[in-house]
Amino acid sequence: MQNTRISTIVSVVSGQIYRWSRQSWRRSSLILISLLMGFFLASVISTSTGAKSNLDIVAAGVTVLIVEVISRFIYSAKRVTLADGSLAPRPLIQELLNSLKIGVIYGLFLEAFKLGS
Repeated sequence: MQNTRISTIVSVVSGQIYRWSRQSWRRSSLILISLLMGFFLASVISTSTGAKSNLDIVAAGVTVLIVEVISRFIYSAKRVTLADGSLAPRPLIQELLNSLKIGVIYGLFLEAFKLGS
């Protein structure tokens, strides 16, 4: 690949974000923000499809498809084993996607409980 300005900018910015997120508090805060964004996204999905009421089945199918694709991406990746026998932490993007998925599922369960009562 050619070394263009945009590829240089993308590689420098991604390296800076990687170095910035190596600290455990920053990583944990990003994961928590992703979890809360998933919860918010579930609220948006249920509210917007509930208003139209003809998109419920399509939105449910798309949501299940996206959740399953994320699960396949997360859990099919090989984990690196460290020298002491423990597993290395997953890359940040995988952790963020997994917490977003968990937030969406949790939010949809809570919406279902609200509708059931």
